[in-house]
Amino acid sequence: MRTAPPDRTSASVPTRALLERGSRSEGTAAAPDPGFGIYIHWPFCKSKCPYCDFNSHVRDTIDQARWRRALLAELAHYAGETPGREVTSIFFGGGTPSLMDPQTAGELIAAVKGQWETAPDLEVTLEANPTSSEAGRFAAYAAAGVNRVSLGVQALNDGDLGFLGREHDTAEALEAVALASAEFARVSFDLIYARPGQTAAAWAEELRRALGEGCSHLSLYQLTIEQNTTFHARARRGELPLADPEVAADLFEATQATLLAEGLPAYEISNHARPGEACRHNLTYWRAGDYLGIGPGAHGRITLESGKVATRQHRAPEIWLATVEQAGHATRTRKALDSEDRLTELLMMGLRLAEGIDRAAFRRELAAEPEELLEGQRLRALADAGYLVLDDSGLRATATGRMRLDSLLGYLLP
Repeated sequence: MRTAPPDRTSASVPTRALLERGSRSEGTAAAPDPGFGIYIHWPFCKSKCPYCDFNSHVRDTIDQARWRRALLAELAHYAGETPGREVTSIFFGGGTPSLMDPQTAGELIAAVKGQWETAPDLEVTLEANPTSSEAGRFAAYAAAGVNRVSLGVQALNDGDLGFLGREHDTAEALEAVALASAEFARVSFDLIYARPGQTAAAWAEELRRALGEGCSHLSLYQLTIEQNTTFHARARRGELPLADPEVAADLFEATQATLLAEGLPAYEISNHARPGEACRHNLTYWRAGDYLGIGPGAHGRITLESGKVATRQHRAPEIWLATVEQAGHATRTRKALDSEDRLTELLMMGLRLAEGIDRAAFRRELAAEPEELLEGQRLRALADAGYLVLDDSGLRATATGRMRLDSLLGYLLP
């Protein structure tokens, strides 16, 4: 871990911005209930994108009925462990969940409602790719109970879509956004920036085009090179031109300025939303709430009488499927989280949020105040440098601190 506070050259997202003092206006809302979410993983894709390191796989055929039975079985297993909880969100992630039979989504949603109490405003999100064949299924997903869709658009430029290995073009993506907006009350889509040769002016224009689609939520991610991906192999061979760090900083700053001016401020490092339109399921993660992980490779966090437990399901689809059919679930690891684990997760997740970590969250997770858990000298150093704010409401990173979060956490955690 770091022994000195992060400086201007140690940012996880580089910036030339001046250091700033945080103020209470950056995030002072009372601690909300983090909720209880259910994540369901559909591991299949039509093709593997060159930048993707998610647990996704290409298969010639998929036995939809068999997979539906297995997902329902694992869901029932975890329902037995978490009686009396109220589910606030369901998230179908992947992979490409829009390749899932809508009947499967409908039966899983119905099973959740039959096995737990559900919030009156239950959020049900489906990740989707904007190909015509999948977009045409939106009405069926809406009828099944999905009320929010997140589209993997990734770029509004045909050349860059090809570079990213996407199967749709810009016209198809915008058609999918329009179709989704007609079927679902809430629509979000993803874009990737810091693509080779991308300029701040071109990115700002792309953002304005995205805003013109009327969506209330955007997820905007800087292109990163992950291990065990096609891009990683190309980068090692020197075949992949990467954005200069200073250009990446310009693009990040253009993102913040453009979306703030348009009423979609960043509520999390990479996520922007109009008031009330933040993804409730992801907020459960970032606020250290409990969630179940169902399906291959899915992770979960469950608070039991004995304490908080981290779960992880078998990653390989075929092993997961066979294990569930034999045992009723495919839990690969199950670990009791100690106080150090919980503090690390609370900081890693909560400091991503503009609202930060409320004192009530520290008390709920660790039965202590932040001053009792973190070294005072380090807290003061980060506050004096303009990276952190600690006040009556809790602990939060400033905008500058969030851009340096990796380095900040490395210094703050012993």
